[in-house]
Parts: sequence; structure tokens; C-alpha cells
Amino acid sequence: MKSLHSMKVFVVGTLSIGLFSGTALIPATAQELPRVYDASMPRDQQIALAESAAPAEVSSKATVYVLGPKGYEKAREGTNGFSCFVGRHFVKPTETSIEPQCFDAEGSRTLLLVYMHGEELRRNGKSEAEIKADAANGYKEGRYQYPSKPGFLYMMSSHNRLSAIPEHGTGIFPPHLMFYAPNMTTKDIGFDAQPELDYLGMTHPGAGDNLIVVIPTASKPPGDMAGR
Repeated sequence: MKSLHSMKVFVVGTLSIGLFSGTALIPATAQELPRVYDASMPRDQQIALAESAAPAEVSSKATVYVLGPKGYEKAREGTNGFSCFVGRHFVKPTETSIEPQCFDAEGSRTLLLVYMHGEELRRNGKSEAEIKADAANGYKEGRYQYPSKPGFLYMMSSHNRLSAIPEHGTGIFPPHLMFYAPNMTTKDIGFDAQPELDYLGMTHPGAGDNLIVVIPTASKPPGDMAGR
């Protein structure tokens, strides 16, 4: 796998979440995942896909959101402060990313709101560029907040379908964890520049939406949809 320092962050219309490298992505077939993730996927399948982002001990107690006709809908109220859903953005008119993820309580309080509104805009016909611009303005205007403390989100699903370069489509990306690291720089983790490692990197060093990305090389994903 190419080192994480070379991976680009794709702004998913709302939040810098996806990690992508042309050499790190494994091509996904139509049989593995739908080319367009939308509300037509049965509700129980959406729930299983969202829950696949985190260990069952976490996702089974999390609030779960699914895509409905007007945007995200709460499918289940959780008890542990976590929120699981499947993020998406259009890479092509006929293809979306598929991003199962589970935010902790801090992410549920802040970043999740950006995703929710972004999907409302998408449902109203806004382009990915317009959604991205709305998120940027939202932070400037105070409508949105960055995480106020360190925390993390699970993206440990084996069904992550992400995009590096839109014209190249999407591919499967390894299960990984993302830690909120607002305003942290590479020096805060002991490096003078982006670490040239296969399992560790930063998305936007020094910025409010910065994330530390960790790919657990020795662990297995918490289970796929079939095992739930």
C-alpha cells in the first residue's frame, strides 16, 4: 500500500472524511456493492451496512440513521452516544461512494450535523461543489462546529467504497480509524512532515477539520454484513 502521507482527502460535500490513494484502492465490482447508494436499499440492509463500521459491542448500542426520501432518518435510538450511518457523495452521475461510519459522542454533536444537512442539500438537487461550499460557509458563520476535543470515528467496515480521483471511479479502501485532531500538526505526533507510513497519517495538519488516520494492520474488521 502506498504511504498515507500521499493520500488525498476528498471533501464529502460536508466533511473531510474519506481517505484515498489510487494505489491503495481495490476496484469494487457491481456485484459487491451498488453503484449508487440511495434510499432504494432496503432499510434492514442500510442498518447492517451502517453497523458494519464499528465492533458489534459499539454499533449495536448506537443510534442508527438510514437514507429516506428526504434525507437521513433515525432508524433506532442508541444508548452509548455513538451514531452510525452510511455517508456518500456522487463521484459520477451514476456512482456514489459508500462510507459506513460510527461517530463518537463528540462527532455526533458536531460533525454529524454537517452530514445531515449535506444530504438534505443533495436531495434538493445541489451539486457536490455546492454542498462543499455550504459546509465551508457554515463553519465560518458558526452554523457548524469542529470537534472541541480529541475523539474518533470508526470506519472499520470491509465495505468502504471511496474515491481518489472522480474520473477513476471508486474502490474498496481498508478498514480504518479516524481521530479528531483539531489544529494539531505533524510535530504534535513527533514528525517534521507527513509521516511516510502505511498505517498513520494526517488529513489537514493545523486545520480545524484535521484528522489522524490509522489503519490497524494487525487487526481484522469487526465483521461484515453477512455476520450480523
